[in-house]
Amino acid sequence: MADERDDIIRAEPKGSAPVPLSVLDLATVGSGRTARQALGTTVELARLAERRGFHRFWVAEHHSMPGVASSSPAVILAHLAAHTDRIRLGSGGVMLPNHAPLVIAEQFGTLEALAPRRVDLGLGRAPGTDGATAAALRRSDRLREGADDFPQQLAELTRFLDDDFPDGHPYARIHAIPGPVQGRVPGGVQRADRPSVWLLGSSGFSARLAGALGLPFSFAHHFSAANTVPALQLYRDSFRPSDVLDRPYAKIGVQAFAADDPKEARRQVLTGALAMLRLRTGRPGLVPTPEEAETYDFGAAEREFVDDWLRNVVFGTPDEVRAGLAALVERTGADELMITTNAHTPGLRLRSYELIADAYGLPHAACGDERPAGASSIAGRAAVLCPQSPDGLGG
Repeated sequence: MADERDDIIRAEPKGSAPVPLSVLDLATVGSGRTARQALGTTVELARLAERRGFHRFWVAEHHSMPGVASSSPAVILAHLAAHTDRIRLGSGGVMLPNHAPLVIAEQFGTLEALAPRRVDLGLGRAPGTDGATAAALRRSDRLREGADDFPQQLAELTRFLDDDFPDGHPYARIHAIPGPVQGRVPGGVQRADRPSVWLLGSSGFSARLAGALGLPFSFAHHFSAANTVPALQLYRDSFRPSDVLDRPYAKIGVQAFAADDPKEARRQVLTGALAMLRLRTGRPGLVPTPEEAETYDFGAAEREFVDDWLRNVVFGTPDEVRAGLAALVERTGADELMITTNAHTPGLRLRSYELIADAYGLPHAACGDERPAGASSIAGRAAVLCPQSPDGLGG
């Protein structure tokens, strides 16, 4: 079992990439665009990522943020499962304290049934929002207690996923459906597969816990860059082999944006920086246009924040981005990079991933090439491999 699960988690780099490359998407909503259009772009990006050989595609749980439409990862992932065939799909992550573990086990068991052996369940202990919104989600203002209870919530969720509560436990007769119990009841033929569980973090807590449990770990370098190296070292030092992994596996999220014109790359990443500035100062909104970001009158403190933010974004020409990502892998020893782009213009965001794939010589599956496993028809094959309309939703 350890070798089998290890193989699901690990991947080999493609092309000349130093490590496997993956994608994190927030379904960002830019000024002048709708949530429908943003989610359509997410579908197009997932197709692109599959076509170009990116290893996995994750979406993240955030709440009460007008510029982020990914408040319901399980719903989005179900939609993506219907529009892709091979790429791993997952949450980056689900904020476990916001939810009952049984609900998450049921949601991701359903996803596993829809996309067998393709589902990752990335879990975080932060609320993914402000305190007031977290209280509304949890129907409780005891937020600190929820974070402190994370190891117990994780253990309960894992028991539900594996359907192995011990005899005498209050939940021993409760089963997450779809789930392993369906393969054990009379007439059952379901495999015991379940989502691959990851821990996410931006500090040392989840790094240490992931290491102690022998789980894969994903660090949010894209918004906590100062903690990346210490957290990864803590993870590796804490690691104990498990039935999931025999050695550490660490992935980091990184903001990167490539453009044919380096000036355009900067224009785009500045939109994300301004959106983050507004979020951090209590003024969340849509991702501004490049024109709005360029003409914004930054105060001294605001300019300092934006400059610090941009130092941790890898952007420029494809060659510059490739060099920056290579340096990041060298500095951190990351086993995988998960690239995210917080920028306004959908077409240029998609183009950025194409350029990064080209820079590493990643494969390019043309429309109508070999029929992917699981595609039941020519129409299904086209839906998997070929672009749809500009908004990704057929119109």
